[in-house]
Amino acid sequence: MSLLSEWREEAYAKDMNTKEGKLYWGKYFDVEKGIYEQLLANPSEIIRGTVKELAEKYETSIKIMTGFLDGINESLVKENPIEDMTEDTEVNLGFDVEKLYYNMVAAEADWLYNLPAWDNLLTEERRKELYLKQRKSGTVIKGKKIGRNDPCPCGSGRKYKFCCGKNA
Repeated sequence: MSLLSEWREEAYAKDMNTKEGKLYWGKYFDVEKGIYEQLLANPSEIIRGTVKELAEKYETSIKIMTGFLDGINESLVKENPIEDMTEDTEVNLGFDVEKLYYNMVAAEADWLYNLPAWDNLLTEERRKELYLKQRKSGTVIKGKKIGRNDPCPCGSGRKYKFCCGKNA
């Protein structure tokens, strides 16, 4: 079984509404926040190493590091091979700043997208733009309904009800 499969099997089995689940995810979110604080402090430095080396660097378990890598993967400039990852797989943490912020908003991880380090990386205006862009991305906007007596959108000059709306 791959590291990613082990992580997902263990982590997603934890119910956030139980005491055990709250403790498990609380610990994970604390570790995750700590790693992000370090990464955001120096965003131009691309951290590389094996999964095991990064777990040691950030003082966490390989399983928790696997979860972190799973979470950040879509925000990386070059994604890691997380599906087949072992503890000796070479990975990188070179992230795209805007993509990372956008994905944190998408995950509703307010403890991450509200970190003070963002003040030095993105302007408040840009953060608001990315926030709104992400929030609107899931919104379905219907076009204006064509009324029976409106001109037909095909350009014939006839009323919709006598033209394209006749068969609708």
